Amino acid sequence: MNYLIAVLADRIQAEAAYLALEKEAIKSTILGKGYKTADEFGLIDPNEQAKKQTQFMAIWLVPFGFFAGITFSLLTGLDTFAWAGEIGNHIIGGLLGAVAGAMGSAFAGGGVGLLVGSSDALPYRNRLNAGKYLVVVQGSEILTRQATRVLRQFEPENIQGYAAPRE
Repeated sequence: MNYLIAVLADRIQAEAAYLALEKEAIKSTILGKGYKTADEFGLIDPNEQAKKQTQFMAIWLVPFGFFAGITFSLLTGLDTFAWAGEIGNHIIGGLLGAVAGAMGSAFAGGGVGLLVGSSDALPYRNRLNAGKYLVVVQGSEILTRQATRVLRQFEPENIQGYAAPRE
């Protein structure tokens, strides 16, 4: 499945593009105020996905880090915190391992992507939030090429084609 997304400045342009595509027998969808939202269409929010992945990774990395910290402390016999005593040192080692596990879940789970921002969905969501409209065409490569020809008449801010990964 191929996707073609055109960013149009206002509702009138988006409706005109939709009607022009309809005349060519090309089915399309308008996203924007008064039409489908990004969530209704299925435009994934990368921040939400990163949060879910980070939480999922933390479920097993934090306990693993805790036990790895205790194991490291037992194997090395380091007396880093003399005031804590032998058992206290092992517990502190476990807590430090748990912190390392939490940091690992943030890096491996997508927390960096959450902070830095990646994915094409985010710019489209930002444009929708700015009051722009998206016209989306789904179909074969031939159909999206035909739709590109039609949509270029309306001088969109941006027009981008995507090919969905084959499963």
